[in-house]
Amino acid sequence: MITAAENGEATPLLRKTQISPEFKINNSKLYLAVFSVILGSFNFGYSLVFTSPVLPKLQSPDADPHLKMDKGQAGWFGSIYTLGAVAGGLGAMVLNDKIGRRMSIMVSALPLTIGYMLLGGAMNLSMLFAGRFLTGIAGGMTSASIPVYISEISHKKVRGALGSSPQITTVLGTLVLYSLALKVPWRWLAIAGEVPAVLMVVLLVFMPSSPRRLLSLGHERKAETALRWLRGKHYDTQVEILVIQHSINTQGRLKLADLGTPRFYRPIMISVVMRFLQQMAGITPTLVYLETIFSKSNVPLAAEYDAALVGLVRLISVVISTLLMDKAGRKALLYISSMLMFLSTLALTMNSHNKDCPSCIGPSNISVSLEYTTSSNGGNPANFIPLIGTMVFIFGYAMGWGTITWLLMSEVLPLVARGVASGVCVTVSWLTAFVITEVYTYLLDGFGLYVPYLLFMVVCVLGLLFNALCIPETRGRSLEEIENYFRTGRTFTITAVQ
Repeated sequence: MITAAENGEATPLLRKTQISPEFKINNSKLYLAVFSVILGSFNFGYSLVFTSPVLPKLQSPDADPHLKMDKGQAGWFGSIYTLGAVAGGLGAMVLNDKIGRRMSIMVSALPLTIGYMLLGGAMNLSMLFAGRFLTGIAGGMTSASIPVYISEISHKKVRGALGSSPQITTVLGTLVLYSLALKVPWRWLAIAGEVPAVLMVVLLVFMPSSPRRLLSLGHERKAETALRWLRGKHYDTQVEILVIQHSINTQGRLKLADLGTPRFYRPIMISVVMRFLQQMAGITPTLVYLETIFSKSNVPLAAEYDAALVGLVRLISVVISTLLMDKAGRKALLYISSMLMFLSTLALTMNSHNKDCPSCIGPSNISVSLEYTTSSNGGNPANFIPLIGTMVFIFGYAMGWGTITWLLMSEVLPLVARGVASGVCVTVSWLTAFVITEVYTYLLDGFGLYVPYLLFMVVCVLGLLFNALCIPETRGRSLEEIENYFRTGRTFTITAVQ
């Protein structure tokens, strides 16, 4: 390990000292603050997969004539959410630094609530598309702001677990939607989505702003008050305040020329590429069209029950990831995640090869597949390969690339650029999601499921290589230590100014 002395720097600013019992951290209010914001993640997961159970009903023969969708309309209803998320990510670039992370999350409740009202009371297709777009805006805003807020209010001993909590509630949101869809009419699904949004706003009114952002604005007293509220009344805030202030003083104000230095472009590029690869692995089209994928694959179970089962598997995987993240480390879980995703897409590719030939059976756009029938060969074990393969893919994704990439983004981005850079990452993520979701339907028309699965398999290999070569291990490091790693290029050790 490289020491401060070997770097020619002063003695470490952070020393390992015995902390007396009266200065121990009390995490109870920190957990309350995290719970308040991850209600936004719950709604993100809920709204993202809203089309999965709803599209078949809007395309059925007995659908309302004013709401019935053809091929193109169904495809846009599925993908327009990602365009809204792009707009939300761009908005978060501005709002995160203008009004703060907490207020940005609160503002996201406005388009979300209006969107659900339009969906629940839709009288025509325009209201459906507008509602879907608005819920996408909220999803883009929360996905850019929530990870940053959680990372900035958490301390390093619990940041890994708390940083993965947005993914837990995102998955929980999808599972709740799948479960409710088994019994609840689709309009009431939209109305139910407004409840956690309202609760989130009410709770966030009483939560503090990020101490790191307050210090960057020069509000030292407010930052100390917020930090003491988060850590407990017996916590000595001075050391942590000193370290954060030292990091801010080291960085100064961000200039355009600074983006050409490794301390800025390396963490930003790592975050952007992670978000790009995460979406290119195919998670968004898989979730959006999950029921129709199972229908097309002739899985010997009702498609809606398959979707609920996959949602449960995803939730279990995220919980496991949360428990292991601060023990096994980020990179180890990303390796496991990449391998599981690769093996599952390999199996799905082999299973779908020459199985469905669109040129032989005529065009079949996945967004309008309505044949939720049970295969007559239900006793053949091979018919369960699509279900098992998808479950393994979702399990692997949720264990690493679905959870850790969001956490790493909020950890490695420098404080001075964190608000804007997180918005850029989310914008790239959702632009990629939109493109891959649109291309996905065209690939299915021309090649069936084989080519999309083949593409996802190649991306999984690229993700494995990127993790090995570019992503640093951040387990057990404070945000200031991580910033110091990119500043020096060699060590996490923070040193006092000479």
